Amino acid sequence: MRRSYWAPLLLVVVMGVGGMIAVLAARVTPILGLDLRGGASVVLQPTRSVPTDTINEAINIIRNRVDALGVAEPDISRQGNSIVVELPGVKDTQKALQVVGQTAQLTFRPVLQTLAPSGPPATTPAAQVKNDAAVVLPERDTNGNIVGRYELAPVVLTGTIIKTAVAGLNQSTSQWEVDFTTTGPGASQFDQMAQKNYQKQVAIVLDNNVESAPTIQSTSFGGRGVINGSFTQDSANSLALVLRFGALPVPLKPLTVQTVSATLGKTSLKAGLLAAAGGLLLVLLYVMFYYRALGIVAFLGLALTGMLLWPIISLLGKTNGLALTLSGVIGIIVSIGITVDSYVVYFERLKDEIRSGKTVRSSVDRGFARAFRTIVAADLVSLIAAVLLWLLSVGAVRGFAFFLGLSTILDLAMTLSFTRPLVILLGRNRAVTDARIIGIARGLAADSGISA
Repeated sequence: MRRSYWAPLLLVVVMGVGGMIAVLAARVTPILGLDLRGGASVVLQPTRSVPTDTINEAINIIRNRVDALGVAEPDISRQGNSIVVELPGVKDTQKALQVVGQTAQLTFRPVLQTLAPSGPPATTPAAQVKNDAAVVLPERDTNGNIVGRYELAPVVLTGTIIKTAVAGLNQSTSQWEVDFTTTGPGASQFDQMAQKNYQKQVAIVLDNNVESAPTIQSTSFGGRGVINGSFTQDSANSLALVLRFGALPVPLKPLTVQTVSATLGKTSLKAGLLAAAGGLLLVLLYVMFYYRALGIVAFLGLALTGMLLWPIISLLGKTNGLALTLSGVIGIIVSIGITVDSYVVYFERLKDEIRSGKTVRSSVDRGFARAFRTIVAADLVSLIAAVLLWLLSVGAVRGFAFFLGLSTILDLAMTLSFTRPLVILLGRNRAVTDARIIGIARGLAADSGISA
């Protein structure tokens, strides 16, 4: 009988301690979210009503852009008709947010005439430019100053012809430019445009601003071209990135923009951990004072639960992109109370068994069988709440729900594989049950009944 109790107990201990040693040796740690790590977040909303498919397409494009920026574990989700983008750990938040929301509507327009930098306003407001109308659009330098204006014919090509785009430094001019290749059909379309506008200027327009207006010097480009203009390295890289992953299907405007410094994130994490540690210490002191040796069981169980949680969270972060946020920390803290409740339910059931005249030895197993039904019912309520929150909410609430649910499942597993076998084994040991200060019998206010 004792072997059946030792086996699950040793297994869970080996899993907890071994898993903790393994992730520490591999230097794998939990990935921190935006509120703990610092970074930026923005809520983007379409400028007009669009169907769900359009929103989903925009989310996919934004996710590709963010991945290309090298942002670790971004969180991009839909909230109604808005898109929530969280970028933890980004250093240049302004640049990152600009790239995320840039529509990148690239068009090619033949130049009708070149105008002075200042003069009459554009024939059509920029926000109302349509592909079938002639317009006057500005050319700006890197500081945003207007350095020229062009009267442009209707659009002859759009950015959909572009397959890939890469920023590079022209060795002859020492200017940054963007080299692009076209799609299969795009190559013939580009050549047709070149033939019609040979020795004429064609403006390359990005988001209603003329990036450059080169003169077409060839009638055949073989599916390759160059966009040059007043580019810096950053602006050339940003343009190449948005062109590579396509234009957003609808213009987006930022509703809210939030930046969190790394210092503030560390302060929040430190405060949360201190609060958790302080609360946990007080709870454990009370449990050990009240239940004696059984309180030590609760302490060891919580420590082992922490050893299991750390590797799980670390591995999920490495393999599935799970980020630990402040709301997730709160979910873990709340779960500590649920776990302690499970111990209290079991220990109080043991007291009831003792009051009915049974010995400690005979109570530990019988008491668990009756307590476990209550523990399962309580944990199921928490688990159902966590699942519903996960399915029906977004953002920080989902983080709270996930870690609460994960901790609740671990509580059930620990109750069966650790708490039950350890208490039963201790209840059969006279040295533990009869100890003068920390004995189980003293914690339960009963005789040990070892001889029974």
